[in-house]
Amino acid sequence: MFLTGFDSKQLNTLYVDKNLKYHGLIQAYSRTNRILNEQKSQGNIVVFRNLKKATDDAITRFSNKDAIDVIIMKPYEDYVKKFNEGVKELMSIAPTIDSVNELEDENAKFEFVKAFRELIRIKNIMAAFADFNWDNLNLEEQTFEDYKSKYLDIYDSTVKEKEKVSILNDVDFELELIHRDEINVGYILQLLVKLKSKDPAEKKQYESEVFNLLGSELTLRSKRELIEKFIQENLPAIEDSADIADEFDRFWTLEQQKAFDDIVKDEKLKADKTEKLIESYLFAERQPLRDDVLELIDGAKPTILERKKTGDRILAKIVGFVEKFINGLTGK
Repeated sequence: MFLTGFDSKQLNTLYVDKNLKYHGLIQAYSRTNRILNEQKSQGNIVVFRNLKKATDDAITRFSNKDAIDVIIMKPYEDYVKKFNEGVKELMSIAPTIDSVNELEDENAKFEFVKAFRELIRIKNIMAAFADFNWDNLNLEEQTFEDYKSKYLDIYDSTVKEKEKVSILNDVDFELELIHRDEINVGYILQLLVKLKSKDPAEKKQYESEVFNLLGSELTLRSKRELIEKFIQENLPAIEDSADIADEFDRFWTLEQQKAFDDIVKDEKLKADKTEKLIESYLFAERQPLRDDVLELIDGAKPTILERKKTGDRILAKIVGFVEKFINGLTGK
């Protein structure tokens, strides 16, 4: 079953300790090559026997000889070289983190996005290798994360100004490249427990690292402002670090209710129906239809000419509310 019928996209590495050839080898190796998303673009085969010739023969028989270089990943050192060449390209566009803010026009931002996106792709490939180490690269990990934060800032600006004509509107930022499931609010709370125990001399630096993480992680950016508010206003008053999770729950619940009430008040919506629509949205994992959103309005409905604009505005607020207060809270 494991060599022929087993199909799990999460499977990343296959350890081989038997002689395989032809279709048996291809079927076995193929257990690892199910694409999960942009983060898993290939599988790893760890072989305890000399199957190099058998692998080449199998690929040649079922594809062609020229396909060997395409199907088999290149050595780790090749990707290190490619990454470091990409760093040179990035530095020619934005030599420092702050220089990203000074890019003169959209064409310059476009070039930055392309250059850094390529670095993300290569880094994700290298991360699948056991040899992966930032010491091999001409860019420190923290600097990479800082550039990633700027990359996401540009993405945010294109979303906010999507009605403005811009070449950035057509750029695929490939956000799944930078999604990490293990970095969520629960992870941040663990860091806050550690922050609480730090000496005063270390706290400022550690706090800065937490803030940088909030800016560079896609799932946390919408929550950054509120989490920073909790750190600065609430965390100092908590004496026992064991109470941090409960205090954060209370803080988050109050902020969530306030945000919900603001949407209902500003858009003149029926609170009970709005709450049910959000629950359905979360259960079905599918955005509500514009007509469903318009049914939430308490009072006169918008005219035909106003329906699209009004419906899209309310829908954007609901989607933003779910993204900010609910998504990414796993492990909290």
